[in-house]
Amino acid sequence: MKRALGVCYYPEHWPEAQWPEDAARMAALGLSWVRIGEFAWSRLEPAPGDLRFDWLDRAIAVLGASGLRVVLGTPTATPPRWMLDRYPDMLALDADGRARKFGSRRHYCFSHDGYRDACRRIARVLAERYGTNPHVAAWQVDNEYGCHDTTHSYSAAARAAFRDWLAQRYQSTQALNRAWGNVFWSMEYDSFDQIDLPHLTVTDPNPAHQLAFRRFSSDQVVGFNRAQVAEIRKHSAAPILHNYMGRVTDFDHYAVGADLDIASWDSYPIGFLSDRLEADAAHKARFLRQGDPDMQGFHHDLYRAVGRGRWWIMEQQPGPVNWAPYNPAPLPGMVRLWTWEAFAHGAETLCYFRWRQAPFAQEQMHAGLLGPDGADAPAMAEVAQVVAEMAALPDAGTARARVGLIFDYTSCWAWEVQPQGADFDMFRLAFSAYRALRRAGLSVDILPPETGDLSGYDLVLGPGLMTIPPSLQQALTQFQGIALMGPRSGSKTDEMSIALPPGPGLPGLDARVDLVESLPPGAEVPLKGGGRFVHWFEHLSGQARVVRETVQGAPAMVRAGGIYYLSGWPDDQTFADIIRDLCTRAGIDPLDLPDGVRVRDTGTHRFYFNYAPDPVTFGGQTIPAAGVVWTEL
Repeated sequence: MKRALGVCYYPEHWPEAQWPEDAARMAALGLSWVRIGEFAWSRLEPAPGDLRFDWLDRAIAVLGASGLRVVLGTPTATPPRWMLDRYPDMLALDADGRARKFGSRRHYCFSHDGYRDACRRIARVLAERYGTNPHVAAWQVDNEYGCHDTTHSYSAAARAAFRDWLAQRYQSTQALNRAWGNVFWSMEYDSFDQIDLPHLTVTDPNPAHQLAFRRFSSDQVVGFNRAQVAEIRKHSAAPILHNYMGRVTDFDHYAVGADLDIASWDSYPIGFLSDRLEADAAHKARFLRQGDPDMQGFHHDLYRAVGRGRWWIMEQQPGPVNWAPYNPAPLPGMVRLWTWEAFAHGAETLCYFRWRQAPFAQEQMHAGLLGPDGADAPAMAEVAQVVAEMAALPDAGTARARVGLIFDYTSCWAWEVQPQGADFDMFRLAFSAYRALRRAGLSVDILPPETGDLSGYDLVLGPGLMTIPPSLQQALTQFQGIALMGPRSGSKTDEMSIALPPGPGLPGLDARVDLVESLPPGAEVPLKGGGRFVHWFEHLSGQARVVRETVQGAPAMVRAGGIYYLSGWPDDQTFADIIRDLCTRAGIDPLDLPDGVRVRDTGTHRFYFNYAPDPVTFGGQTIPAAGVVWTEL
């Protein structure tokens, strides 16, 4: 695999006379890719039908003349003001019925047919013009689906599309009423036209209704993306991708990725630590300028799965961002560390956001590789260091891991709809399992829930899966390694009713969930021999062999052969202890890593990353603060 670096650039933001200088400096730095165009609709079409591509022609030519390959974005995340005049009802409505107005970005409803047709048209005319351009080597569709809480719309367009979606899924209201249990509270319908979106009800809407709406909303994203992809493919053989976000789970990324060639995501480690991660104050203070040691790795592995092995970083934080509650600068060395960590997890390309810091508008406080006056920002030296190191280190793809972690978007929606405990969150549960694996020095492959073949893995985790799909059930039956499922796995039907008999329903495992309880902060269920459950605990019965118990003698983990079931949510140290024990059973040698150190294996090298703010000695070598070292395998 040939690694490459790139950058995000906005030629429409700068005088045209400046473009050649910028392109030359990008190439001299060692960058290979440049993403452009994803927010430029008002300059591409300042009035309906008034297409002006001359400036984009020249920008692509200037960049290409310097040897840069272009990722051309469709500009559909930022419809121009005239589009709203044409389609006043294209705006999404939030759950309180308020319009998401013009004046920033992502101001559209995925279900609006007129806007979707307009997006299909602009994608088509771009592809017709640039599909065979030798400098346009990849495409990006839209930008950051779901960002700013924009997946779910409660507009009239969404309501009409939802009713049609329900009619196709259930065929009759009688079938829908049975599936949803609408006899409860006299919620039965006689016509699909009676069904509204699940919001503004007196108390909670039916959870099956809410889950159906989330499935529908995800399908709308998939369809919106597919419409543009289809137009581009008619005119271009270049790969097509989308740039996903961190901890956005409100649409199925695997389903969107099925229509794309490459998955990419936008990595903002320091912003995510502040804005998107549950952690205590001490943890956030220790990693203030580095980001959480596992947040980036989790998403690298997730999007490698979404891209079926091919993935990029489309936006990598190079300095302070503008959107988090607080925005410290990265610790010296972190931009280099983040870059090499992405490559160690299998990234083909990493692009920094952005080339020049904008001196105007919403993101003017967001640092780039250059300041707004063109002076080098601190990250430039680290990028130059990575370029030199890339030339010396042979290319190598990531190796298949011995450990798999199943992550499911439908379960994210289910536990958002019915958390039962205020702090029960599917991402948080899966991330706690991932953290335990990484603390043991393990490389991890993230797997979709419909995985039908687990061969090649020694240890597989499936926390919090709402249902166990038939393909996964069959794979578990044939699996020769160790599988740790739960808590809350297999507890629901596909329509969000309690599974009968009550879960987990795993092959060969005689265990029944008799009662579940959620635990508020400060409450715990202590375990014999040390450790504790937090957040969640299930009371189990049955004949499955008990492996761990609570202090009160209740089953905490049971097994049948190589299938284990965890009846609660372990705290971090307990999860780490459980993983170490299962590694021993699976014939895996875990590492005893210092705090903040993480490991990832490629096909030829082992990389060590020190997220800690101080040097660490491990394996006979000292890793500097924010340092990266590697050894041959």
